[in-house]
Amino acid sequence: MGLFRRKKQAADEAPVQTAPERGLPRRPEPNLEGLRSVEDHRDYLLSLVQELPAFGQTILDAVGLSLCEDIIADLDLPRFDNSAMDGYGVHAADLEGVSRGLPRSLPVVRSIAAGDPAGPEVEEGTVVKIMTGAPVPPGVDAVVPYEHTDRGSVTATFLHAPAVGENIRPAGDDIAVGDHIASIGDRLGPRQVGMLAGIGIDQVLVRPRPRVVVISTGSELVQPGLELHEGQIYDSNSFMLAALARSEGAQVFRVGIVSDDPSVVAQTISDQLVRADIILTTGGVSQGDHDVVKAVVPRLGPTDFCRVAMQPGKPQGFALIGEDRTPVIMLPGNPVSAFVSFEVFVRPVLRKLMGVQPLVRPVSHALTRTIIRSPLGKTQFQRGVVTSTRDGRRHVAPMGGGGSHKLGDLAQANALVIIPPEVEVIEAGNPVEIWMIDDE
Repeated sequence: MGLFRRKKQAADEAPVQTAPERGLPRRPEPNLEGLRSVEDHRDYLLSLVQELPAFGQTILDAVGLSLCEDIIADLDLPRFDNSAMDGYGVHAADLEGVSRGLPRSLPVVRSIAAGDPAGPEVEEGTVVKIMTGAPVPPGVDAVVPYEHTDRGSVTATFLHAPAVGENIRPAGDDIAVGDHIASIGDRLGPRQVGMLAGIGIDQVLVRPRPRVVVISTGSELVQPGLELHEGQIYDSNSFMLAALARSEGAQVFRVGIVSDDPSVVAQTISDQLVRADIILTTGGVSQGDHDVVKAVVPRLGPTDFCRVAMQPGKPQGFALIGEDRTPVIMLPGNPVSAFVSFEVFVRPVLRKLMGVQPLVRPVSHALTRTIIRSPLGKTQFQRGVVTSTRDGRRHVAPMGGGGSHKLGDLAQANALVIIPPEVEVIEAGNPVEIWMIDDE
């Protein structure tokens, strides 16, 4: 699969790439105002990337990754009948009628700990000490916990009559040989890793973490922690986008700040091809005199710049550059625009690379606490705070207005309120579609 072949050329040897001959497929048609719909642009991006090729990884390294094979158990779990309690393995018939008022004593012939062999058959009229997890020997059909005995070592006195099978975990009771325990596309979490380890699997075939390179452009940007001079601001976007990509399970390389010098931008992007499955840039894709990304990237590969019918995040860009046609998604520079663009477009692309479903966040609903106004013809993504009442109903309070620079409001929001392009006003108390952007 050439699109995402893992490259080995050293970054300091990578020349500036020139545009390959092959261009992009036919672009979606814009509307009469020259705007592309959100759905058309997202579908277009998804059509231009492929799932990363699968390879084997240890189960611990595979946490969060998507399986590329079905897993069929070839081992019973438990592997053998074993004790669920610390106590005594007995013949249930030997203790019929026993109670605290009518105890019975039986000889203890041996002790079995977890990890010991089960040993020979236990004869009627005798018992064995047995620990939790220890194999149940032949002849034993119940386990009496210590608390129903006097805990004797030579003889034990019993105060309880067990039923057949009591406190015994049968072989295969949890997982049996031949059980289908995981499917292609399943994303492995800690519990699934524990299950795989429990049946002896140490390596699985998964799609790797996408290697995401994040580049922030703008001569006005300064690394956090350094001194600001007049006209400068701290770079927030590259940190935010790197954190977003990492939260989706990607392996992230944050390049940081690149000046508005076209040759520096071109060389930086080209240098990153050696370690990138996808490159994210932020800034320089609008209509300004210094929107250098928009000027430089078309020299590196076939490029698609468009205006999407959404607010915020209207200017968007995409390219395939280098020998391996590495995807480059170019996002706006305003922080809220960059965040919304990641949620709407980048997140689905990363999930496709990883083979994870669903690609798009599931839509849920809430009742709006205030009136919401939205420009006709554009899908609006407003920041919002969702709360739940005691009866389980959700309410959302939009916040931040239309300002695409307000990091404080974005940090407080736990949802995006989605206003369709054909809707201009939603009265207070009416339902709206939302994406929950914080883990619930």
